[in-house]
Amino acid sequence: MPGTRNSGLLALGGIALAAVLAVLGHLEVSDDLNPWSLTVSDFAVSDRGGVIDTAMAVLAAATVVLLPALRRAGAGRLAGTLLVAWSAGLLAAAVVPTNEPGLPMDTAAYLHRYASVVAFLALPVAGWLLARPLGGRAAGWLRGLALTSVLLAAVMVWSAYPGDRLLIGLAERVLILAEVALLAVVAATLAHRAPRSWSRGTERKVHTGINKAPQLHDRRQVHSSSWSMSWRAASVIEPDRLG
Repeated sequence: MPGTRNSGLLALGGIALAAVLAVLGHLEVSDDLNPWSLTVSDFAVSDRGGVIDTAMAVLAAATVVLLPALRRAGAGRLAGTLLVAWSAGLLAAAVVPTNEPGLPMDTAAYLHRYASVVAFLALPVAGWLLARPLGGRAAGWLRGLALTSVLLAAVMVWSAYPGDRLLIGLAERVLILAEVALLAVVAATLAHRAPRSWSRGTERKVHTGINKAPQLHDRRQVHSSSWSMSWRAASVIEPDRLG
């Protein structure tokens, strides 16, 4: 359907824009921040209302754009609910700041953390559930990226607690890369779907044209046979008139 393709293309544009903004956000912060040991949130809090927060909001909006198209593609309610949770978690993390690196966590920082946890866990499960309705090659990619995301989330949890934040920034960025790739696969699959109404209409016209030709040929044969039989009967019954 055209609406499905347009939703996929629009979401792909949003995902690309969010990726560009996230890279720019990392380039604009202080050189003292280490991306391997500090999270994306630590970078974002150094410039509240900056491009990293905008990137998170754009990514959430791109996900919302996909929801109607996914319903038309046969996605279940649970997958849609998980995508809403992912989007809401991104928005909450973008709006509510975490604490500055090295400072004790306050209420806002805890809210930011758990909103991020909800988002990171919701998207892989949604991707796994979407593998069946989207089907094709996308199914394998979605399942693989979903499993990779869950594994990376476990690595990040280990780093945050028993690992004493060892390479937590690296683990989080690879996790984000895997989840954004998952979302891009969903959007690209919808964008490349052929409009069903057009294909069915074209197929119907082709079959109709094929079927009409034999029917017309059969009618001509029946008419010719009927005329021939009538002429022969008349020649037998009234030979003088025909002779």
